[in-house]
Amino acid sequence: MAVQRQEDIKEPVDYVLLILVLLLALFGLLVLYSTSAYNGRVKFADSAYYLKKQFFATSIGLMAMYLVSQVDYRKWLPAAGLGYGISLVLSTAVLFIGDEYNGSKRWLSLGPLSFQPSEFAKLAVVVLLASIVSKNASHMKSWRYMFLVILQVLPIVGLVGTNNLSTAIIILGIAVILIFIANPRFLPFIGLGGLGAGFIGIFLSVESYRLERLAIWRHPELYEKGYQTMQGLYAIGSGGIFGVGLGNSMQKLGFVPEAQNDMIFSIICEEMGLAGAFLVIMLFGLLIWRLMVIATHIQELFGAFLAAGVMGHIMIQVILNIAVVTNTIPNTGITLPFVSYGGTSVVFLLAEIGLVLNVSRHMKKEH
Repeated sequence: MAVQRQEDIKEPVDYVLLILVLLLALFGLLVLYSTSAYNGRVKFADSAYYLKKQFFATSIGLMAMYLVSQVDYRKWLPAAGLGYGISLVLSTAVLFIGDEYNGSKRWLSLGPLSFQPSEFAKLAVVVLLASIVSKNASHMKSWRYMFLVILQVLPIVGLVGTNNLSTAIIILGIAVILIFIANPRFLPFIGLGGLGAGFIGIFLSVESYRLERLAIWRHPELYEKGYQTMQGLYAIGSGGIFGVGLGNSMQKLGFVPEAQNDMIFSIICEEMGLAGAFLVIMLFGLLIWRLMVIATHIQELFGAFLAAGVMGHIMIQVILNIAVVTNTIPNTGITLPFVSYGGTSVVFLLAEIGLVLNVSRHMKKEH
């Protein structure tokens, strides 16, 4: 009887990663219902309005995660350029036929459904950069190659950054992380940092409201637009160590605008206190650690950079969201992964996890 080759043996997925993601998704639905029930009842006469929509998106995301986890990750390598091209087309379409909500033009509609192309762009950039960096890993010590990699993502950064600066920052951050992993030397990143800062500076200067955010960040109490930040800080401060109890937040009752979105971490702090905030941060820390373990134990570079790209995406987004809520940095409108309300975000985040779950099937096993 023929002996099956080692590389053909189908290993199980990384169950630690899977359990952590499922815990965050379930926790997110629970907290979302607590946070959004008041707004849903006032605006739509249905306290479960936001929960139903998020549950529907999470179900689609879990299905996408399962399907993607069953496809050999190496099969996405030839489609990296196509996926990036589609993201450019969709992001361009937003500029002309996009839908505007709350003053931001970020959505495209497909019948009754709408989605944010910028969320797909994050996934497309992760796959593209993993492809480019893995193919040119031996050349990444060259400054020329490093800047060429950055230049290849600047078109999507420019398109997305016109109406969504926070996502543009995340995409640039993913690129920098993957380049740093391929070439862990600090000196070249002074130049990359200057390039990134200059590019972001252009976007800040184009729109006056972005410069205004810097002033609001320093003194939110002096500006009408600092109201959301102040109310979020009140929520965090009133939570104490163990919080006021799940469902008992006062700030979500219209004081923190759209509390179920970017500011949901402040309501977690109010209802669950410092202990709840620590639990959330610990779950994300474990998730990031597990993604790093998978990235370091996969022998093929493309798989390693895929896992590292997803790790970088989630890590940057978590850090920026919590920093915004605590007013550590200016308000940039970044959601908390798996927790904040946002159907497109949770679908593509779970699809990214599906990619890494498939990569984990090919991990170098420790015996």
